[in-house]
Formats: sequence, C-alpha cells, structure tokens
Amino acid sequence: MIAEPNAASNLPSQKENALHDETVPESAVQNGSCVRNGNLKTPREKRKIREQCENIRRNSSSSRRVSQLQNGEVVEAVTLFEVVSMGKRAMQSVVDDWVEAYKQDRNVALLDLINFFIQCSGCQGMVTAEMFQSLHKKDVMQKMTETFDEETGLQYKKFVAYPWILTVTWPVDTDNEDYPLIRTGPYWKKFKANFCEFIAVLVQQCQCSILYDSYLMDTIISLLTGLADSMVRAFRHTSTLAAMKLLTAVISVHLNLDVNKHNVQRLYEVEKKRISGKRTNYRLDQLERKRKEYEHKLLEIQNMMSAIFKGTFLNRYRDVIPEIRATCMEEIGSWMKTYPDAFLNDSYLKYIGWMLYDKQAEVRLKCLLGLQGIYSRKELVSRMDLFTSRFKDRIVSMPLDKDHEVAVQAMKLLMLMSQNCEDVLSAEDCEMLYQFVYTTHRPLAVAAGEFLYKRLLSHEGDEEVQPKGGGKFEASTDQLKRLIRFFLESELHKHVAYLIDSLWDWAGKFLKDWECMTTLLLKNGEEDGEALSDAHESALIEIILATVREAAEGHPPVSRGAAKKILSVKEKKIQLEDCTKITEHFLMVLPQLLAKYSTDAQKVANLLQIPQYYDLDVYSTGHLEKHLDALLREVKDIVAKHSDMSVLEASSRTYYIFCSEESAIYSQVDRARTQLIDELMEQLNQLLDGFWEKEEGFCTDAGGISRMHSALRRVAAFHNAHDLSKWNLYDKTLRLLVFEMEHGSLPVLMILPALQCTYFSLLWQLAAVSENSPKETLFALRRELRRYSQICMCLLHHNEKDIREKAFMILCDWLLILSHQDSNNNEEAAGLLDYLPSTSLQEKLLLFIQEHVFMEEGEGSKDLTEEEERKDESCKLDDLHKKRSLLAAYCKLIVYNVVEMTAAAEIYKYYVKSYNDFGDIIKETLSKTRHNNKIQSAKTLILCLQQLFRTHAESQDSSSGVDFSSASFINMKELARRFSLTFGWDQVKSRESVAMIHKYAYLQRYIAEPLPCRGDEWQPLIWYRNSLLANEDEESSVLGSSGEWSPVGTSKTSSFKRKLSNGSLPETSQTEAGSKAPDLQRASQLASAAGKSRKRLKSRETHLQEHLPFLCPGGLRRRYCKDEIKTEDVSEEGQAEDTMEDVDVDVVGADQES
Repeated sequence: MIAEPNAASNLPSQKENALHDETVPESAVQNGSCVRNGNLKTPREKRKIREQCENIRRNSSSSRRVSQLQNGEVVEAVTLFEVVSMGKRAMQSVVDDWVEAYKQDRNVALLDLINFFIQCSGCQGMVTAEMFQSLHKKDVMQKMTETFDEETGLQYKKFVAYPWILTVTWPVDTDNEDYPLIRTGPYWKKFKANFCEFIAVLVQQCQCSILYDSYLMDTIISLLTGLADSMVRAFRHTSTLAAMKLLTAVISVHLNLDVNKHNVQRLYEVEKKRISGKRTNYRLDQLERKRKEYEHKLLEIQNMMSAIFKGTFLNRYRDVIPEIRATCMEEIGSWMKTYPDAFLNDSYLKYIGWMLYDKQAEVRLKCLLGLQGIYSRKELVSRMDLFTSRFKDRIVSMPLDKDHEVAVQAMKLLMLMSQNCEDVLSAEDCEMLYQFVYTTHRPLAVAAGEFLYKRLLSHEGDEEVQPKGGGKFEASTDQLKRLIRFFLESELHKHVAYLIDSLWDWAGKFLKDWECMTTLLLKNGEEDGEALSDAHESALIEIILATVREAAEGHPPVSRGAAKKILSVKEKKIQLEDCTKITEHFLMVLPQLLAKYSTDAQKVANLLQIPQYYDLDVYSTGHLEKHLDALLREVKDIVAKHSDMSVLEASSRTYYIFCSEESAIYSQVDRARTQLIDELMEQLNQLLDGFWEKEEGFCTDAGGISRMHSALRRVAAFHNAHDLSKWNLYDKTLRLLVFEMEHGSLPVLMILPALQCTYFSLLWQLAAVSENSPKETLFALRRELRRYSQICMCLLHHNEKDIREKAFMILCDWLLILSHQDSNNNEEAAGLLDYLPSTSLQEKLLLFIQEHVFMEEGEGSKDLTEEEERKDESCKLDDLHKKRSLLAAYCKLIVYNVVEMTAAAEIYKYYVKSYNDFGDIIKETLSKTRHNNKIQSAKTLILCLQQLFRTHAESQDSSSGVDFSSASFINMKELARRFSLTFGWDQVKSRESVAMIHKYAYLQRYIAEPLPCRGDEWQPLIWYRNSLLANEDEESSVLGSSGEWSPVGTSKTSSFKRKLSNGSLPETSQTEAGSKAPDLQRASQLASAAGKSRKRLKSRETHLQEHLPFLCPGGLRRRYCKDEIKTEDVSEEGQAEDTMEDVDVDVVGADQES
C-alpha cells in the first residue's frame, strides 16, 4: 500500500520535480492499487494506468485472502490494519512489536503506522512518500492539494506528514459511502473499539521512551491534521476519531507526569530540609534533574495537546458530518471530567453550549452526556456558574426535544443540576418539568418521576419540618398529602394512572403503603390535624386504585408501552406477593370504605374495581368468608341505592369475578347473586305490571318513569355480564319496544335501557345455541333476530338523537356478530342464523353516517361567559367522541366485509376535510381494506375520486367548462395525493393495485364503446398488454396483425423499470384513417401512443410534465396528447383532467404475454 521514499528524493534538484512528475516505483505497483503519475500525457495512457491499478487491486486483495487461509489454517495477519481488525491478539503485544520495530528503523515503522491510518479510512488506493526538508515552506504549502482527475477517475490527496509529503491516490468509486467506521454489524463495531484501544495503548507504551523524541508525535499529529482537512468523509471521520482518542491518551499521560512531578517535588523539599548547611547531596541533585525532566516532558505534552486541539478539534467540531461532531463533543466532555484544571473553563465549555443547538440528535445527546458527568460532581459545579446562567434556558427546554433519548437525558441532567446547584431552577421551571410525568413516552416519564419525587415528595433533608409526635404513618401521610395536592393542582384528574406509573420505580415502597392510605381515609377528621376535603378523598381513592392496578398487572397503562411487558421470574414473584398483600388488606378494609362512601357514586365506582385484582384463594385458605359476606352485603346495598351505570357495571363485574366456577367461594357468591337478581326482577315486574294496568298503556308520572328507568338500568348492567334468561326478561323488554313502534309515546329514559336489555337477551340466546339445538328453536331465534333488527332500523329515524345513535351502535355490532358467528361449530345453525344487510339497509347506514358524523353543525352564540365557554367546549368534545364511535362502528362493517367495500368511497371523500377529527379512523380503514383485497380497495379509491369529479363537473357552468382552479378541484387533487401516499414505497406490495388502476384508466380512456373479442381474448386487454411491452421485437410481432407502426428512437429498457409517458401521438391523415377499419385504426393509435411514450423521452422545454393527481402515486407522470385523442388545456395549477388519464406505465412483473 505504501511506497518507500527513494534515495534520490534526498536531492533538492530531484525533489522539486518529484512533486509534479514522479514515476511509478516498482514496489508501489506491486503493493498498491492506484498510483499517481504526472508524466502521462494522453488520455489513453491514463486509462491504461487506471485499468492496471484496478487489476492490481483485485490481485492484491485476492492474494491477501489466500495468505490468510492456507491448508485450512488461518495464517497470522501481517499489517497493523489486519492485526487490529481481526483482533485475535492482545493489543499490548501488537503495540510492543511495533515499538520494537520503531526502535530498529523508525522510518519503516512510521510508514507502517501511516499506512494503518490510511487503511482504517477504507482507502483502497496507494500512498507514496517523499522527503521535503530542503523545500521552502512556501513551496510546500502551495503543493498541498486535493484534486480529481476526470479522465482517469482517480482522486489525489497531497499533504504533509512530517518529515514526508504524502500523496494518497484512490479511485472515486470507493469514496465516502462505505468505510470501516460507519459499517454495521458486530465485526465493525469491534473494529472501532480495537482502533480506539490501539491508539490508547500506543501512547501508553510510548510514554516512557519514544513519545518525546520530537519525531513520532510530530508525524502522527501532522498526518491526522492533514487527513482531517480532507474533503473525503472517510478521511475526516477516521482521522478526527484518531486525533480525539490520541488527545485523550495524551491527557492521561499528562496527569501521570503531573503526579510524578508533585511526588518528586515533595521528595525534593523533604531531602532539602534534611540536609544542613551548604553541603551538596547527590540525591538532591538527582531529584532536581528528575523534576526538570518532568517539567520538560509536561511542556512537550502541552504542546501536543494544543496542536491536536487547534489542528483538529477547532476545525471539526462543526463538521458537516454529524458523526464527526458527535465524536468531538463526546471527547471534550471526557477531557473536562479527566482534566478539569485545563479544560473545565468557559473557553472550552462554550463549544458544548453551542452544540446543544445542533440539528442532529446524536450531537445534542453527546453534549448532554458530557454535562451529566460534570454536574454529577459537586467539586466541579462551582466552575459552571457562567455556563449555567448562559445555557440553563436551553437545557430546561430540551425535555421537549423531538428525539426521545435526548429528552430523557436532558431530564436526567436537570435532576443533577437541581441536586448539586442551589436555586438554579426556578419554581416555574420545576412546575413545567413536573408535567412530564404525564407524557406517553415512559423513559421520559420515569425520569420526570424521579425529578418530582426527589424535589417535591421525598422528605429527605427536611426532617425539621416533619410534625413531632406523629403516628407510625406520619411520614407517609405527609408524602401522600403532597402527592394529592400536586395531582389536584395539575388539573389532569383522568391521568392518575400515568402519574403513578411515572413514580413507581422511585416511590414503589411508599405507593404500596395501602395501610397508610386506607387509614387516612377511614380516620379522616377523627384526629387532630388538617382533614382531607372531598376532592382530596376522591383523589386518594383514585391513587389507591391506580397503585393496586400497577402492582397487580405489572405493566404500564395503555399507550405507554407497545405491548405488555414480559415479567422475569423475580418480577412475577413480587407480583404474586403484591396480589396476596392487596387481598389480605382490602378484604377487611374495603367493606368499611364502601359503607362510608356508599352515597358517593364516583368514589364507590373506583372502590368496586379493586376486587378484580384479588387472589380469591385467600378467602378459603384463610377462612375469611365472613369478610366476603360483608363485602357482598355492601355491594347489594350500593346496587339498591344507585342507578349510575359506572357503579352498576362495577358491581356487576365484581359478581362476575367472584362467580368463577373454579373458585372455592363460587356457591356462596352465586347464592348472593341469585338473591340480588330476584329482588331486581321482582321490582321491575311490579313496575311493569303497574305500567300496563293503565288504560292508555302509558304512565305520565315522572316518579314512575324515573323508577322504571332505574330498574331497567340495573337489570341491563347485570344482564351484560350474567345470563338472566331464566327470568324471561326478553319478552318484557320487547313488549316495551313494540309499544314504542306502534304508539311512539314511550319516554326516552325507558327506551334506551329496554333496547339494551333486549340486545343482551338475544346475545345470550345466541351464545346458548349448541350442536343439539332443535330446528324449531333455531327458526324461532332467527325470527326474533330479524324482528329486533327491524326495530333498530325503525329507531334510526327516531326524533331523539340519543336513541338514534344507540340504535345505530347496536345495529352495527349486531350485524358484525351475526355475520361472523360460528354457533359453537354448528354449521346448520350458523347458516340459519347468518344475516347480511340488504342493499336498502346498507344505504340507510351510510346515510346515517353522512348526516350524523360528517354534517357540519352551526356555530353557537359567541357572547358566552368563561364558564359557559368551558361547558360548551366540554360538550363539543363529548359530541366528537360520540361521532368517532359511530364512524368506527360503521368502518368495522366495511373492514369485516359486512357491507360492500364500495361504501367506503363515501367515507374517503372526507379524509382531507375531516382529517383532524377522523383522519386516523379513515386511514386505518383504508389500510385494513387494502390488506383484505388490494384490487377492490384500489377500485374504491378510483370510485371516490370519480364521484367527486362528477359532482364538481355538474356544479360548473356547462358553457364555460370545468374550472380546474376552483377550491373543490384543488381539494380533490390533495385527496388524490393523500391516496397516492398510502401505497407506500414498497413497489412489490403495491404492484397489483397500481397495475389495476392503470388498466382501469387506460381502457376507459380510449375504449368509448364495447369491442368484440378475438377468440377467448378481449381485444382492449390485448392492446393494453402490448402497451406495456418493453422489447421492440415483441411489440412489433404482437401488433403486426392489428396494424403497422414504426416507433422512432427506440431503446431497450428493463421491464422492471417504470417509464414516464412524455411522448406525443402522431398525426394520422384522413386518407389513412378512412382506409382502415375503425377497430384497426384505434389499435394503431393506441400502439403508437404506447410505443412512442415508452421509447422517446423529450426535453422538459418541449413538454409539460405534471403529476398525475388521482390515478397513481406521485412518481408517475402525465403526457398531453393531440389530434386523435382529445385532451383539455389546463393551467399548471389545475393539473388534473378527467379520472381517465393517459398514462403508460410498465409495472413490475405485469403480465406481458400476448
């Protein structure tokens, strides 16, 4: 790789010419892969040399491979690069061998080291060296060039590496893109570690001898500085990393020398005090010489440090390549920690501060990690005052960084700053940082949780403020009150699960102190001290529920983790212990809490969710059935008192959890459940009997309606989780619905729960269908299913909005269930009960969505108070949530093929217009339908755009034509662009869809009337296939029978490459047109258009190229044709014609057989 300097190069007269017209040494040709030869005058000679160099490079690489594997055994590597890259020898011995070689012949060893750095840069070229001692400095600097020879394709880099001038020659095609430091994989990762280790060990082994010979380090530093100034990324990156690691190693040597110097200085002072009078002492003189020697070495080391820092760091810390900038920031951070006396000052800190604003996350991350190492040491923080005041605002804003890892490390840095810097963060800064506990990115939330816990909740260091003489829960009580206060002040009451999850890793022990929490609730106001308010009690109950859920489930809340965490054996053990602890504590305490807060619906609903995390075996193993009875009594009383659905559903779920047939307490709970349902049904029957006894069949008493409403809601809540078929609830609720259908005077409060109860009854009947079910039962059930569906369809037009929406949701779920039920593997039952919506029903469902979801509502009054605006905003959010639920229910019918996929075309029209509210639902629907059927999904997109364009054209004045600059047309183009983006970049996946779009568009564009078939082939399909052919011979042979045409400027193109349609159709004379049959004439026109557009690419100045707006992804182009095929002149802004565009695309893998 590297040529030895010739003896003739020592002569000044020859050296001057060698820089320009050096000949090729024989050794260089044998060992190198490329050379630079200034004597080559003609291009032919230069090309010959380039070919020769490429052959030599191949031969040398092949011989190296052979030399490394002979007779099945690996032969030891020869060069430094091979040894370091293979990493099969201890780095210490490698460096020792090189040092011995340096002591024997330093020029040869240094050339080997230079070659090592060039090879580590991935350069496959050759290096030549020549002496320059007798050259004037000015002449040398003029010859430091980096040029490119266009004829030979070789790049030249000439620079000084004292005492030589080095010329590196390499082919450009091996430039920049691939070199060892950026290659991926464990091998190259290990190579980078070995490379850095080699530099560190080299300096360490040379520190006692050759490091100070004014030759080795001068050469290495000048080499790395020269390479770091190269325009080639590989050279800059490799040399910068080497220079930074070299400076790190030199700093380590400097620290050792400084320690040795101080030790010698102390020995000198001790020895001097021991000597009396003016007597001289050999020991004293020896120490004095040693001290001066260390001072001299320190001075040399400082000069090396300065040369590396000024020559490399100052030029490369703002390099265009982010990896180089990150390397500089990483190393300067380590220098500040290792040698703060020299580097921890504002002259160096400013570089880190500036790079905190870097555009690349990797660079910002290295800056933050470096600052963490400084702020973690209190003895160094005092030197950071000016830096902190200057860049604090930037660091405080960095938890908002778009890169998650940068945000996490910024939060950790702020944690260290708050611990070790007094009053560096203001109260406003802390309040802003506390809110990150609610973020969805868990690592950032956990880091913010540590910040919150140590700054606000932890009582370490402030024992003086702790109350004296408190009970055993006094410390935890104080922490709880702080946490509750923070939770309420943050005004994010629905995010308590996120708050607890953020604090779990730091305050897990405190958050699992359920005894303290429940004691605080039960004894609130009974003891001296500040009593909890109602809001504080509600918050504490929410915290209790969140901590119980976190301990029992062991994974983060929804949207704060991609999937459930896989627990280790230790974590599973802790989880089981926590479940046991929860059960043992709350089975005794929960009945008391329910009794105390039995009238508060919100508190009771939260408390009733705790039993679902119980370990039910504790009741039987601990003989604690009396506590179970107490809990069931309280639940029964709560059901009797409340009609709130959250409370009733929580109560029903509690019975469902406890009624597990495998549990030992099943019989006890089942008796209690049956007794409760008997009472509920008895109450409902009494109310219904009173209702039907009225002459008019309708009770106008408001109290009676309210009681009926509450009874129906209780039954519906339990019917959701429990089978109440034996109480014959279906007939009772169905009679109410039939009455509403006939008379239409039933109150809304009765219709909604009755509709829900009937729905649950049918679901339980459907679930009870078995293999042995008689046909009479199946036919009866089928009749009832159809009847209930008809009732829901009628309720879609009810006057009350709530009833309409409830009927729609039930109908969508009902259709989905019936179309996908298997009736317990009973195929006959599945066939009888299967129910698909009719066309009229599908139209009604679609119309409902258009009227209730996408219909714009008028703006309300603008003169509202602040309280009214808040309520209005809350109502709008609730209304939006309902609309999203309606749309999602309907889209599920499309995705699961219950309704025809073409119905989605009406939904897709609102993709851009309603993107903020419903964009995610529509996009997911599009993705799922494409996964089900790519062809039909693409046709649906085309249908959507066709309908929009037809509506747009009909709205225009027929005399003036279509307005392509109108807002509606621009919106349509934007929708088409969004559709094209959904195909993605994977052409293989989108191949079938795109091919169908262009077949569909091509045939409809040119085939105005049906054409006859030729045998079993449809003639337009033959023409379309012919238009996609890439080979001229194939085209000519296939089209020979249809018509003659002669393409101009043909060129063979791979069939796997897209072609842009930019050609023009030829003009056809009237005589030619009249001499051919109509179908033959049309075939000739189509073939000519396809051939020319595929084989002639005209300049941009002669043809306007525009993106095809709504037939294909944005990469495809459109061409404008004249004469035989009509087109419309459009402006550059209105880039679209009709839906049928003139496009010729050779789709990957399309069928090209005739």
